[in-house]
Amino acid sequence: MLTQPSFGRRLKQLRQQRGKTQSDLTGPGMSSAYLSRLESGARPPTERAVAILAERLGVPAGAFETTDPSSLVDVLAAVLVVGDESGHARRMLESALSGAEHVDVGLQWQAHAHLARLLTADGERSEARTTLTKLAALSDELGHAVLRVYSRLHLARVQRDLGEADSARITALEALRIGSEDSLDNHDMLRCRLLLASVTAELGDLAEAFRLSEEACARVGGQTGALAAQALWTAATVSTRKGNYELSASFLERAMTALSSRDDLLLWMRLRHAAAALALQALPPAPDKAQRYLDEARPALELVGTAQHQQESAFLHAQLAYVRGEYEEAGRHCEQAATEKVRLNFRDRIRLEMLMAQIRVKQSDPTARARLYALAAEAQANGMLDLTAEIWRAACLGDQENSQ
Repeated sequence: MLTQPSFGRRLKQLRQQRGKTQSDLTGPGMSSAYLSRLESGARPPTERAVAILAERLGVPAGAFETTDPSSLVDVLAAVLVVGDESGHARRMLESALSGAEHVDVGLQWQAHAHLARLLTADGERSEARTTLTKLAALSDELGHAVLRVYSRLHLARVQRDLGEADSARITALEALRIGSEDSLDNHDMLRCRLLLASVTAELGDLAEAFRLSEEACARVGGQTGALAAQALWTAATVSTRKGNYELSASFLERAMTALSSRDDLLLWMRLRHAAAALALQALPPAPDKAQRYLDEARPALELVGTAQHQQESAFLHAQLAYVRGEYEEAGRHCEQAATEKVRLNFRDRIRLEMLMAQIRVKQSDPTARARLYALAAEAQANGMLDLTAEIWRAACLGDQENSQ
C-alpha cells in the first residue's frame, strides 16, 4: 500500500538516484506543483500518478512500494541520497544500527560516522559522544590510522563542547599519537593540534596553548581557505584567554581575510560571530564594531545557520544590548536564546546563564548572586579557570553595585 510520507521519500530517492530533476518528470498528467506535493508527502498518490512516474523514471510501479529499508546498507544509501528530513535519517540510522552488531565493520563505521554528523548538527552532543565513542572502537577494530584519527578528532570536539576539557585533551593527544606512529601528515592531524591548543587553553596552560597555536599557524603559512582560517581563529581564541584582545583581533582579521564566503559560508559566518564576541569582551567594549559584524553575518545565518547558530546569535545580541545598558532588551534576547533546548556549548551555556544572572542583579533580584556563585563552581569543576574567574568578577561587580 502506498502511503505518505514514505511514498514521497521513495519517489525523491528514485528520482535522485537516476540523476533527474523534478522538471524531468513533469509534463502531461503531472504538473510541477502536484509533483512537489507528492514528494513532500502533502498529497496521496493516485494509481494514474504512480503509473506516470514509473514510466518516466523507468522503474516498475512496485518500486514505490519499498518503504523505509531495514538493512544497514539500504538505510545508508537512502539517507545519503535523500538527506535528513525532520530527523527522519537519524531515526532510520538509529533503528538500523540497533540490530547491526554482526554487519560488516566498515559499513557500521560509515553509518556511525554519518549518525554522529547528524547528532552534532542537531546539538545532541551527549548522544554524539556515545556514537563517536563507538566509532573510535570500530576504527580500532578496522586498524586504519586515518579513521582512528578522524573518530578521535570528532570525539574530542564533542567532549570539549560538553565542557569535558580534560577528556578532550586526552582524546586529542591519543589521536596525535596514532597519527605520528603511522607518519600521518594530513589535515585532520593539523585539526587535532588546533583542538589540543583550544582545550589546553581551557585548562589554563596558556603558554603551551599559545605555542601549539603558533606552530599550527606556521604550518599554514600564508595560505588561504578554511584550514588556514581555523588555525588563525584558534590563535585568536588563545590570545583572548591570555587577555591580549589586540592580538586576538589581529588574528581574527587575518582569518576573515583568508576565507571567502564562497569557500565555506558557515565558517565565514561563525568567524564574524567570533569577531562580534571579541569586540564585546574587549576593554573597553566596542558595541558598534560588534553590531557591524552581526549585521554582516545575518544573511549567512538566514541561509545556512542551524538552531544552534540562531541561539549563538541571540546570545550575542543579548550581550550587545547589555553592554549598551539596554537590560530589558538583553533579557528578551536571553529568553530567545533559551526558548528551546539550549544547543550552545558548555562555555557559552554558562556565560548565557551568567548574563541572565547579571541582568537579575540589575533588577535587584536577591537570588542572582547565589546563581553566579553556583555557575562559578560548575565552571571550576570542569577545569575552566578563566571562565571561573570571569564569573567571580561578575559576582564581585554585582556585590559592589548592591552596596552602593
